[in-house]
Amino acid sequence: MARIGDCYNIGDFERLARKRLPAPLYHYIAGGADDELTSSANVRAFDRYELVPNYLHDIRAIDMRRRVLGCDLAWPLILAPTGLTRLFHRDGELGVAREAARSGVGYTLSTMATTSLEEIAALPAGPRIFQLYLLNDEALNFEMIDRCKAAGFDALCLTVDTIVAGNRERDLRTGLTIPPRLDLAALFQFAMRPGWCLDYLRGARFDLPNIPGSAGDLSTLAVYFASRMERNITWANVERLIAHWGKPFAIKGLQSVPDARLASSAGASAVILSNHGGRQLDGAPPTIDMLADMVDAIGDRMEVILDGGIRRGAHIARALAIGARACMTGRPYLYGLSSHGAPGVARVLELLRAEMERTLGLLGCAHVDQLGRGHIRSAGSLPDFLHADVHGHADVHGDPAPPLYTVL
Repeated sequence: MARIGDCYNIGDFERLARKRLPAPLYHYIAGGADDELTSSANVRAFDRYELVPNYLHDIRAIDMRRRVLGCDLAWPLILAPTGLTRLFHRDGELGVAREAARSGVGYTLSTMATTSLEEIAALPAGPRIFQLYLLNDEALNFEMIDRCKAAGFDALCLTVDTIVAGNRERDLRTGLTIPPRLDLAALFQFAMRPGWCLDYLRGARFDLPNIPGSAGDLSTLAVYFASRMERNITWANVERLIAHWGKPFAIKGLQSVPDARLASSAGASAVILSNHGGRQLDGAPPTIDMLADMVDAIGDRMEVILDGGIRRGAHIARALAIGARACMTGRPYLYGLSSHGAPGVARVLELLRAEMERTLGLLGCAHVDQLGRGHIRSAGSLPDFLHADVHGHADVHGDPAPPLYTVL
């Protein structure tokens, strides 16, 4: 296994995670739905947005602090909710949450976590969000919210894009379903990773402690939870949850401007623009391509947080320049956790933070709030002289002169 200091980007951690994890677990993290078009497009789409620097500014001190969902972040990143985290390394959610607090970023605990929200709340202070899946029993939903209140969580995040399970063909092929259906080939993949197996056996037995009103082993709990998922989430449901919570409330999974406007009317504090990492509706657009329209529609009334495709600190800078209040990421920290445990998460955050700070400096921004759409242009844009003269006259074909580039 390579030394953690020899990992210089998220790709390095992904390669090491693939070497350490049994194949079914690696593909569970890396895979998307159907043909995985949206999953891969989320990352590639950032290349469409070029960065335009402005120099001769004082950048001796770069300030990346921002207040998001009522939390003061040292830099505008929130770690996304991921279920079953202790499957990937025994440090699990506790290790991830500790490193998030040390780095000054937000941490989101999943309903499907293998650590209770009370255990997370007992850690040293850090911005904490609980991700809620809506059950078909309103009393159980309120019970979960009351637990979050008692534990002192800062915000709630309601995920709404999983009312129908995505078609994750990698999981079907490897047998990593709930309950698992592992054939001999899949079992062989586990046997080929003795390090992971020993780590798993040394860890404590775990379940899903945030699912209310349930008991049993992991597979039984997951089946129980799936059977109780609400498939008729209405805006009336959302309004009642927001009123009962009474603190910052985000809705994760919205991708259209009309839905974002409805979220604002319902009283939500933020929209997390997300396509679930391409794990649900394949063919959905990359989230970065939807960001400008959503910010323009509701950005003056609520926060817009971008989730999807973040692999570099420069990706975060692009999203913030377009108008996102913050970004959210999941796979990168899971790769760090899978390869090196909590120290791997720390290194991933260190790299992303350094990349973002360096990008701000190279753009001439001493503060994150100085990022704007003037720092973004469409990749491949042609210079003005190919379209018009200095007076804006028509080009040689007599057509109206198009703009230099599209500012998004």
